[in-house]
Amino acid sequence: MALLRLDSRKYLLRSRQLIRTLTTSSNGVADQLPLAGVRVLELGQVVAGPFCGQLLGHFGAEIIKVEPPNVGDPLRVWRELDVDGVSPWWRSIARNKKSVTIDLRKEEGRELVKKLAAKSDVLLENFKPGVLEKWNLGPKDLHPLNPSLIFTRVSGYGQNGPWSSRPGYASVCEAQSGFRYINGFPDPETGMLSGPPVRPNISLGDSVAGLHAAFGTVLALLSRQAKQAKGEPGGQTVDFGSMINLMEGIIPEYDRKGKIRGPSGSSVTGIVPTNAYPCLPSPSSPNKPSYVVIGANADSMYNRMMQAIGREDLIGPNYAQNHHRVARQKEIEDAISAWTSLRTAEDVEEILRGVSVPVGQVFSAKEIVENEHVNARGVIEDVWVGDKDNGWNVKVAKVTPVLEGCDTKTRWAGPELGQHNREVLLEELGLSEAELESYQLKGVVGREFHD
Repeated sequence: MALLRLDSRKYLLRSRQLIRTLTTSSNGVADQLPLAGVRVLELGQVVAGPFCGQLLGHFGAEIIKVEPPNVGDPLRVWRELDVDGVSPWWRSIARNKKSVTIDLRKEEGRELVKKLAAKSDVLLENFKPGVLEKWNLGPKDLHPLNPSLIFTRVSGYGQNGPWSSRPGYASVCEAQSGFRYINGFPDPETGMLSGPPVRPNISLGDSVAGLHAAFGTVLALLSRQAKQAKGEPGGQTVDFGSMINLMEGIIPEYDRKGKIRGPSGSSVTGIVPTNAYPCLPSPSSPNKPSYVVIGANADSMYNRMMQAIGREDLIGPNYAQNHHRVARQKEIEDAISAWTSLRTAEDVEEILRGVSVPVGQVFSAKEIVENEHVNARGVIEDVWVGDKDNGWNVKVAKVTPVLEGCDTKTRWAGPELGQHNREVLLEELGLSEAELESYQLKGVVGREFHD
């Protein structure tokens, strides 16, 4: 174990030097991207705020991520850990960011953050509302120093309202947005939830919040540009409620018809046929359950599919349009399931694609990574972690959208803790070596890794 720790330390020293070189050499690429010249001070942790920062950084913004000294963002050690003890997820969500370690619990740390905010375009945070104000880092504190600073504020319940002060993780917000209520399996009598709601096995609410935050930040930057053209200060706060924004027609349906939509299992309410259908196991994986998802809800597609599966008896005036089919959903779904359950997923795909009906197998991460279309499109990219002699590639999903003429590949993987302390604090803030050493001795700024 001692040898492993020693090798790990040597590796980290070498990788730090290479990643710093990569950071510098990638600036020319970033200069050609849409958000080049925008500096974002990221104070958030874990998923929602950092996912917003990841998106902005991918398109050229300079992301200065402030982390607690010694421990860093908790996500560094979430879920699976790589050979260096760091989560591969960290290498993905923190890519193209600069890590600076400052203790926000200390007054001197907050003063350093104030100075960084004065030189930034955006302050991105996902603390509980009121925390920045308690630290004297809110809009009223920072706008006098930087009137054009944009505050992108990610929180469970928004910045105002009777619930705004509540702590809110994405799981709870998914529940109280109505999202969890419609995910699960319906009671056959009431149509409402039968048993607990089903959670997607990702932090969906966090990622959706991060996506809305990135969108709001770009809108605020455009708004600032227009305001500054008129001689006005461009600073403002970006606030939002992301999960409710995903609920499609659920609220207007309730308002106008008094209808409360419940869960629908693997289908979707009011659209037929679209569902997951059982198939015979693949010969290569005889013990693995096999399903295909079919979406034949367009009228012409439905007719072609029924002809292809030999159920012409389910074509005609009683099945002509979607509302006719909704009234006969069980009959239609049973017929499709009876047909797919006698065939492998590969056979079902071949037959239905032959008549231009959308169909696809349910993929795991393994099938995604090995998929020819995914690889041909460059949807997944390899990002190097380590130095030129010692390291490895980690596969990550390439950030989209793809913009013509923009090279949006990842410039460097999620950095080591405090890797950019000297670059940011000495070169950007102008601290002296003696001042940096003093801050480090007092625990205000973390130290970089030393052998």
